[in-house]
Amino acid sequence: MKFTLSWLKEHLDTDEPLEKLADKLTMIGLEVENIEDKAKALSPFSIARVISAEQHPNADRLRVCMVDTGDGGAPVQVVCGAPNARAGLVSVFSPPGTFIPGKNITLGVGTIRGVESRGMLCSAAELQISEDHDGIMELPADAPIGKGYAEWAGLGDPVLEINLTPNRQDCTGVHGIARDLSAADMGKFKDPAIKPIKGEFPCPVKVTVEDATLCPGFALRLVRGVKNGPSPEWLQKRLTSIGLRPINALVDITNFMTYDRARPLHVFDARKVKGDLTVRRAKDGETLLALDGRTYTLDSNICVIADDHGVESLAGIMGGETSGCDENTTDVLIESALWNEINIAQTGRKLGINSDARYRFERGVDPAFMVPGLEMATRLVMELCGGTASENVVVGNAFGEDRIIDFPLAEVKRLAGIDVPLPEMRRILGHLGFMVAGSGLVVKVAVPSWRSDVDGKADIVEEVVRIVGVDKVPMTPFERGDDARKPVLTAMQNRTRRAKRALAARGMVEAVTWSFISKPHAELFGGGQAELVLANPIASDLSDMRPSLLPGLVAAAQANANRGTSDVALFEVGQIFRGDKPESQFVAAAGVRRGFASSKGMGRHWSGSATTDALDAKADAFAVLAASGAPMQALQIVPGGAGWLHPGRSGKIQIGPQNVLGYFGELHPRTLEALGADGPLIAFEVILDRIPEAKKKPTRAKPLLDLSAFQPVSRDFAFTVDRGVKAGDIVRAAQGVDKKLITDVTVFDVYEGKGIDPDKKSVAIAVTIQPREKTLTDQEIDAVAAKIVAEVTKKTGGILRG
Repeated sequence: MKFTLSWLKEHLDTDEPLEKLADKLTMIGLEVENIEDKAKALSPFSIARVISAEQHPNADRLRVCMVDTGDGGAPVQVVCGAPNARAGLVSVFSPPGTFIPGKNITLGVGTIRGVESRGMLCSAAELQISEDHDGIMELPADAPIGKGYAEWAGLGDPVLEINLTPNRQDCTGVHGIARDLSAADMGKFKDPAIKPIKGEFPCPVKVTVEDATLCPGFALRLVRGVKNGPSPEWLQKRLTSIGLRPINALVDITNFMTYDRARPLHVFDARKVKGDLTVRRAKDGETLLALDGRTYTLDSNICVIADDHGVESLAGIMGGETSGCDENTTDVLIESALWNEINIAQTGRKLGINSDARYRFERGVDPAFMVPGLEMATRLVMELCGGTASENVVVGNAFGEDRIIDFPLAEVKRLAGIDVPLPEMRRILGHLGFMVAGSGLVVKVAVPSWRSDVDGKADIVEEVVRIVGVDKVPMTPFERGDDARKPVLTAMQNRTRRAKRALAARGMVEAVTWSFISKPHAELFGGGQAELVLANPIASDLSDMRPSLLPGLVAAAQANANRGTSDVALFEVGQIFRGDKPESQFVAAAGVRRGFASSKGMGRHWSGSATTDALDAKADAFAVLAASGAPMQALQIVPGGAGWLHPGRSGKIQIGPQNVLGYFGELHPRTLEALGADGPLIAFEVILDRIPEAKKKPTRAKPLLDLSAFQPVSRDFAFTVDRGVKAGDIVRAAQGVDKKLITDVTVFDVYEGKGIDPDKKSVAIAVTIQPREKTLTDQEIDAVAAKIVAEVTKKTGGILRG
């Protein structure tokens, strides 16, 4: 929300400096994001006269100008390319060292085609005061030479921009902001009564509202005999100061009302409206050419204003071009209405329209100001454009519901910890528009119509505290007591955090995807049950609760690939839904890798490739399980995974057949085709809820870091085994020899081919032996190695290769 200081002072009688007003706005919850002071930014620019303008000797489109800057010194030479540069022209001059905001450069002394230039004559676009860049600015001949341009042009009006929370719909207008500042002792609020305009004749256009839930109230008025043209200078300055483009007086009045009183209006050219107006739902397939020049296709969920010809306006969002006002408009219909906030938001999101009207209506506007807003707009139209007004046509409720809250005075102390006397509460609430009745321990507070967000005692406490000052709330420590504090995070929250850290440490990037997917995708991953279908989906392809995280991750990976980033590694930790019961909802961790986003890095790996494969997915899954506290020695890898994985390049992770923790591998080509993704793509998904809790038993305290003072020893072994033997069986056999000494066993090579029987393969493992009590001798290391060979031979039938 933008407004100028002078605009604010139209509603607030104050002498407070700008900085103090800005600080107070932030303290009362209307955070000031930016203050733009054009007078300060444009202070180096001055008014100057062009004495002469001669053709540049080396360029057809340039002129060499001698400029009188009014400082009493010699004329300044400026090379200018503007077509309107001529002798006698009064314009705006900037000397070397000036920052030019429209070009984002700092001007210096330059040489242009061999001629020195010691300054610049500026266009309005270069000063960012308009979009006009066709030539340098032309000022009146009597403009004072040498005077600062910003001071002469009256640009010393700072623009404030505040960041509004969604509940403060009353402060989407300058009037409401001034009310809050008045309550905070920043000045006196100006709120003169709006005098009604007497209608001279009945309004010939009738209004019918077919669904009052979409339009609770509608007011209309005809003004005949208007003369539409440019709006006066004061109104144009109001709009241009906040970045709006003046169009014509009638349209500018509606824009002014939107920002001044948070009351969006619409004006129809009455001669272009055929018959009466009807507020109704659009018919499927109806279209509207809107004022933004785009044609929108509508459906029955969209509320419109229509006449005998069809749709004339998107209710509360944007008018139609067909009935828009132009310089030929002589009769105008002014509309002021109330709209259903949810429907406005849904329509705006569906059509992709973000208008000033939508911004206010979807937050809610003051229902009691519907008719007064129409009266105020009518008076402005008659003052600026002339004409004669009809009587009002009002349909529906124009006042809203009365809300009275029983408010115990002790609530302020109980909830905020500060003592506020009743007279001060009355003053604050009264300035904010609330009415307080009673003098006992409990008073009655009537909520004003423009504060639809206030509906309880805590809301009233918030109003009092924000005006008194949140800095007055005392700092009160929580009572800790004598007992040890209980853990803040649950076991699942800790698992979730550790899983995310483990995957991020493996070079994966976290993604957050929709919890909803399309029904075909849900069925592909074991979902699609009737109880998981959304009653009111936000889009047709987001109809079902997700049974897996992978459809969303695959879509994200493909979106990256479509934009040229094919090597991606994404993960997500979130909820999945296998049924509508709590026990059918799980927290899962999943990830996808594509292309060269491998996890192998620079270490030894038997594949010798940096491209992703099923073993990357396995390593990712094991990293999550280890970080989440899974019993790693008890995990079993079973070939083949879920139906959405490639049957020969996937596996299942389980602790016995009854507790499947997850799957990993390469996605099946049919799965990729159904998801609209390019392969190959590897993925994993593990369910954190299925990890068994560690057994709690009294143990001696262990050091946080299990560091040994002795050097570890690494030995490599290559075994020839039957092709059906799993590498995991070899690893487990080696680990089981001495669990205290052997700290790590990894597979670094798998070989099949020349020199090996066709029904055999070679599996090479690296074993790390970590002494604990002393440095091992060669004989002791050889003894451990012999045990490893014997145990692998016993468990797998493998023979040590020479």
